[in-house]
Parts: sequence; structure tokens; C-alpha cells
Amino acid sequence: MGDAAIAVMEEEEEHIFRSRFPPVDVPDGITVPEFVLAGAEAYADKVALVEAAPGGRSYTYGEVARDVARFARALRSVGIRKGHVVVVVLPNLAVYPVVSLGVMAAGAIFSGVNPRSLAAEIRKQVEDSEARLVVANEVAYDKVKDVGVPVIGIGDQERMAGTIGWDELLAAADRTGPPMVPLEPVQQSDLCALPYSSGTTGVSKGVMLSHRNLVSNLCSSMFAVGPELLGQVVTLGLMPFFHIYGITGICCSTLRHKGTVVVMDRFDLRTFLGALVAHRVMFAPVVPPVMLAMVKNPIADEFDLSGLALKSVMTAAAPLAPDLLAAFQKKFPGVQVEEAYGLTEHSCITLTHAGDDPDKGHIAKKNSVGFILPNLEVKFVDPDTGRSLPKNTPGELCVRSQCVMQGYYRKKEETERTIDAKGWLHTGDVGYIDDDGDVFIVDRIKELIKYKGFQVAPAELEAILLSHPSVEDAAVFGLPDEEAGEVPASCVVRRRGAEESEADLMAYVASRVASYKRLRTLHLVDAIPKSVSGKILRRQLRDHFININKPAA
Repeated sequence: MGDAAIAVMEEEEEHIFRSRFPPVDVPDGITVPEFVLAGAEAYADKVALVEAAPGGRSYTYGEVARDVARFARALRSVGIRKGHVVVVVLPNLAVYPVVSLGVMAAGAIFSGVNPRSLAAEIRKQVEDSEARLVVANEVAYDKVKDVGVPVIGIGDQERMAGTIGWDELLAAADRTGPPMVPLEPVQQSDLCALPYSSGTTGVSKGVMLSHRNLVSNLCSSMFAVGPELLGQVVTLGLMPFFHIYGITGICCSTLRHKGTVVVMDRFDLRTFLGALVAHRVMFAPVVPPVMLAMVKNPIADEFDLSGLALKSVMTAAAPLAPDLLAAFQKKFPGVQVEEAYGLTEHSCITLTHAGDDPDKGHIAKKNSVGFILPNLEVKFVDPDTGRSLPKNTPGELCVRSQCVMQGYYRKKEETERTIDAKGWLHTGDVGYIDDDGDVFIVDRIKELIKYKGFQVAPAELEAILLSHPSVEDAAVFGLPDEEAGEVPASCVVRRRGAEESEADLMAYVASRVASYKRLRTLHLVDAIPKSVSGKILRRQLRDHFININKPAA
């Protein structure tokens, strides 16, 4: 038997699952900004981005297209070239997509960072990505002023001495006109984004995404959005734009279909509900704690929500508790609750809802993360043997498509551990697919803690605890929490003679991390349970503390 025949047989033996929907076309040779802003001139006067806060900034499509082009030229004038990284340290503002699309249009690489991170965390990303420039506003200015690269300041220039002013920079670009040095053409294969993710190992890494990756994912995830929705959809932009879902799944998707993004910097229930009512929001991607507040917080009773335009909410940051889903559907019976599954290294993989037409569309079962998107291949493998598994058999979810990242920046070994020789991205999540093609996630190999939608890496907090002179050993794990989804918890073994209390050690960690990474509970123990190979048995710790915290029957 020839090698070709054997290869075919091996392929046939593999259990590979594809979308129930037909493939979608992905245009060649087009960049993310070109794809997203195609046809913008026909909507020049329509509001594309508006801040929910009273008196907030807004942009029309004409202004977005103009300022993306102006900023791309301006970046050239300050020495940014194709392939250079620009780190963006901004809260959710109307200008944010203009900045990120402008960076991409210049052939540079957009790398967002949480503006609420500590200065040391921001510096780490700037240095690791070899960034040439930072964009920040007055809120984050003190954290970035000493990172060692030029800073473009957006906002109150008097509070950001030494920065390059945004407005002045764009005005200068207008005066100089087209660049003297011709722009290098941007290829679809070029990198355009470098978000940072804890991946499957718990240490933050730059995820290299090309224009092709993001355009492909937008085509797959928006396959069910018909032409009748062009110019119609109003999306809430509350999820952080520094996260890949915020900038692509919210901003780029909505701008591609010429809808409006209502931009919110942080969650406040009154502002949130006021924005839903005033701006006639139709689609709201949120985290479970926001849905909990909508259902249980008495502030919601201050609003007349009977006339909401809201058609659907989507949650993807953490699994939705069945009782919360039931309570939400009872209070908002006309609102679809959608779930999605994805990761920074690929973006969206599954969706629970496709289209409103029951004949053409599909709604996945409750508690599933949905069906496989078009153009994607998915398989479930035995983590020990690597063999692919049939339906209804839990294994590590792997995905292969044109959306798979190019790799981790300057981390070849970790890339090879995550993407195998056949192009399969190993997600680190355990799940299965049922007879109807609906995917269920049952466990997380990677053990990241999802706190209010933010990823908290146990390894990072353990390293900080172990840096304390009185700590001999430590383990960090997530505990379920109704409001936050999960909270970081810890067990610590103190050195003999040490006198620090639980509160002392929690304060030690809190002073070294962003607020969402702080430990919410810490227990002093005699030993940390570990496997024969020395791996911390986090699941055992988690289960133990869930059981002892259960109310007595």
C-alpha cells in the first residue's frame, strides 16, 4: 500500500467535526481596516461610535475613515514602520477603534493592555513586545511616562507633559500630506495584532495575529448576519477593547455592518441601563455578573425596561449558571441569551445562535457553547495518547482554521506545544460534541481563573507569594462566586517561625498586582497537595474548599 493511501486512511480514522453550515468566502488581499471600513462613504454621516456617558465623544463613519487614515500617516511621521508594535493603554473610548485600526492601516501591530494594570505590568508588555510607541490618556499616563518609548497622549495635554499630542499629531499629518517615504504595502499575511494571553501555561505571552486571521474570523463569526441588518445594529461596547473579543467581536463586527457601538468604560448599573434605553441597544455582550445585576439589583426597578430594544445578550467569559439563566429569561422574556466559546489564540470557535429565522438558523442546546462556525475544523483528543475521539466522548478540544494564530511572540517552544505539526491548535479545554453537533465544555486543563471576565493566572500569583520571605509553598486556584464567576483563592505554607497573618500575605500580593488579580481568600495550611511529578493539585484544593464552604443542610 502506498504512502498516499495510508495517509488517506489515517485521515479517515480521525474524528474531525465541521460546521453544520456551508463554508463562507474570505476575501483575499484585504487588510482588517479595509475590510471593516469597506462602504463607509455611503454611511458617512451615520454615528459609528458614541460614548454612553453624558456629553461623551462620538464619531461618524466619515470621521472614523478620515482619522484612521490620518493616524496611519501620522505614525509614519513619528518613525513607525511596517511590523513595529504600538502598545495602546486606553480605557474603552470612542477613539479606541480609530487608534487600533490606524495602527493596522500603517502596517504596524496593535497591542492592547489593560489600563488598570500596574506600571510594572505595562512595562513588561512594552518590553516583551519590543514596542516602539505607546498610546495612552491622562488616566494611564503616570504608568507609562517612564517606559522608555515615546508616548502619544489622548486627552488633557496639560496633565501629560512630554507626550506627543493626539490632536497636534493629526493636524501635522494633514499639513504634511502624503508621506515623503512611500508606505510599504500591507499584505494580508502581515501581523496586525499582538494581544497578550495567559494561554495554556499561565504565563502571559504575545499572540501573533495576522490580517488574514482576523478577517477570516470575522467572516466565520458573522456568517448569519444578513444584508437586512446593514446599518441597523446597535451594539454595547462594555467588554474591554484591549481584549481581542472587544476590538474584533464588538468593534470590528459592528463597524463592518455599519452599525453603532455604544462605548462604556466601566460597568455601573445605572449608566448601563440608561445606555440600553437611551441608545436603543440591540446586542449586548456582557459577563455573567452584569446579568446578575440586571436581575437582582433593586436599581433595575428604577427604570422602565418594557420598551427595551435589546434583542440579545451574549456571554463568553465564564459558564452561565442555570439558575441565573432562568431568572434572566423570566425577567427579560424577549431577550435571547447567547453563549460563545473562543480564545485569544483563535478568537471565536462556537456560537449558540445563528440568525432569527428558525428555518435557516439554529439554536444550540442550553448549557452548550454552541455549534462549530463555518470554515473551522474541530476534534477532541485524548490528552494522554493524542488520538481523536468520537462524538459524546470528552477530550481536549482542538481547532484548525485560517483563524489560528501565527504563534506566540518569540516563544517557539510554547508555540510548538500549542499548535501541532498538522496545524491543530490545542486549546487546553476539555469538551465533547453531541449527536446534533452542539459542543459542551466540561473542564479547563489550563486552570485559569476567570474573575469578572478577566483572566487571572494562578502561576503569577504563586510566584509573588513565593517571593515573600515567610512563604515556603503556595497554591492559587479559583473558587466559584455568584457575582464574579470565580475569585482567586490561595493556600500557603509558612516557614517555621513566621508570624505573618492571612491578611498580611493577602496585602503583600495586593500591593503587587492589578485589583482584579487580588486574592479574595487565603488559608494557612501544613502542606500543598501535589502529584507525583510535583504538579499542584488545584482541582483537589478547589473541591475541598467548595465542600467546606457549603452551607449545612
